[in-house]
Amino acid sequence: MKRLSWRIAKLIFGLFLFSVGSYLSIQANIGLTPWSAFNMGVSGIGGISFGDVSVLASAVILVVDHLLNERLGIGTILDAVLIGKFTDLLLRADLMPLCDNFAAGMAVLLLGLLFMSVGSYFYISAGLGCGPRDLLMVALGKRLPQTSIGLIRGLIEGTALLTGWSLGAKIGIGTVVSVLGIGLILEYTFKLLRFDVRAIQHESVLASIKNVWRASESLVK
Repeated sequence: MKRLSWRIAKLIFGLFLFSVGSYLSIQANIGLTPWSAFNMGVSGIGGISFGDVSVLASAVILVVDHLLNERLGIGTILDAVLIGKFTDLLLRADLMPLCDNFAAGMAVLLLGLLFMSVGSYFYISAGLGCGPRDLLMVALGKRLPQTSIGLIRGLIEGTALLTGWSLGAKIGIGTVVSVLGIGLILEYTFKLLRFDVRAIQHESVLASIKNVWRASESLVK
């Protein structure tokens, strides 16, 4: 039970770090990151919050992940819900103003990308299931073993960007940096932490429930 509790805490911490990165990319004010652009674009035409768009998009990607025979875990579900909601909370809290010059904006954006990458490490390494987007990255990585994870992530981000741009989201130099930088920063973060995302065996939702049940029985005994 303690080990599972630690893994869940690690998962939620990683999701929060990723949300901080998403928030920082918005406050950088030099062009949205791909998924932020996607969320803002859909939000602008649909009249729903940034976080709610994120949740709905995650649900659609979950269907794709399932069709690719990827294992869905507790982390997959929590990612789909919490990242969008954490980001909404940070936006409402208004902890930092929008950057008003390019240099500051670039620094904040790069910091945001780093937060996203480190957050990805924490919640993926918990082994409780990747988030929908990361699960898609892993699924494509398995099917394209000769292609770097950074390039695969870049292609996914690029697709989200084009969709957001077509829906009227704010695109700028920061967006280009995000598309080119997120895959690179993610890849080097994983290398620095000696983390092979393809080697992680994720626990399914059913397996997690069984483990909690067994742990509860042992505590009762």
